[in-house]
Amino acid sequence: MHLIVGLGNPRQGYAESRHNIGFQVVDALLRRLKSNAPVSKHRSLLAEVQYSDQKLLLAQPLTYMNRSGLAVKELVCNYRVDLERILVIYDDLDLPPGVIRLRKRGGGAGHRGVQSIIDSLETEEFPRLRVGIGKPQPGVETADYVLQPLEGNDRELIEQAREKAAEAVLVFVSDGIEEAMNNFNQGLSSPG
Repeated sequence: MHLIVGLGNPRQGYAESRHNIGFQVVDALLRRLKSNAPVSKHRSLLAEVQYSDQKLLLAQPLTYMNRSGLAVKELVCNYRVDLERILVIYDDLDLPPGVIRLRKRGGGAGHRGVQSIIDSLETEEFPRLRVGIGKPQPGVETADYVLQPLEGNDRELIEQAREKAAEAVLVFVSDGIEEAMNNFNQGLSSPG
């Protein structure tokens, strides 16, 4: 079993924001895999789907971004998911819009949702998929920027990245993190 967690904020007003790219990737997977509508369970919207011969749990935590770890820990404990079979998907200010990057492990790098998961699981040893949203223009607060709806060229790039991220998730599930990194981290300076 794999647990795919897209980070975001549950209120409708956040749905199209940069900060909700994790939720958006899970939505793209739900469409691709022709899933039934997710149900509210274990502090998340949760769908159980099959892909190839694998069972996937697609989760969107309802705890809000900064408390994502509460939902993830509950899911990990209830479903007894191995850490290497978890993939956390979230927005990244340090990557240009449209770029995705997978990693086997790592720190929170200032992302409060990821840090909440690290704190709750008491480890950094879980795979993650970062989707670039770029940095705000000078004078725009980061908190305002990540919560704004996508616009213009950024919208197109991030929508393309969302679909590429969904593909990367399926490669992760079928072939593992190394293969997914080899296929989707191309053109980036460091492999891990």
